[in-house]
Amino acid sequence: MKRLLLFVALVVMLATPALAVLPDEMLQDPALEARARLLSREIRCQVCQNQSIDDSGAPLAADLRKLVRERLTAGDSDEAVFAFLTRRYGDNVLMRPPVRPETWPLWFGPLGILVVAAIGLLIVLRRRRHDTPAAPAALAPSEERRLAELLDQDRR
Repeated sequence: MKRLLLFVALVVMLATPALAVLPDEMLQDPALEARARLLSREIRCQVCQNQSIDDSGAPLAADLRKLVRERLTAGDSDEAVFAFLTRRYGDNVLMRPPVRPETWPLWFGPLGILVVAAIGLLIVLRRRRHDTPAAPAALAPSEERRLAELLDQDRR
């Protein structure tokens, strides 16, 4: 029973994201705080690169969380907050950058790499199929006699 409880506790800890928002960062207005949390999940931490600022414990992420809350308190819309951050940090600050020619490598690069790898694999497999060695040619009668002589010498 203890093992089961330990397993359940471990699964719950691993499945629950570790939110880095500190109590002193939270806004008093619950609706505004909810908006700030939603926005924070869509903004990439510039230090961690693979986490949102809502999940990151980096000092820059804390600064960005405070900045988002300041902008919301000042009355900015969600789009205005995103626009402010992209002007300052570029499209990379967004967890889902817009699809534009400048961001095509972000959106389509992995697919392109996968296609190139699949084409390369097909080429290698076709070459292997065509490069398989043919069955050896039959021995000429003189070669067969010589082979028989050599085998007879080994048996003696």
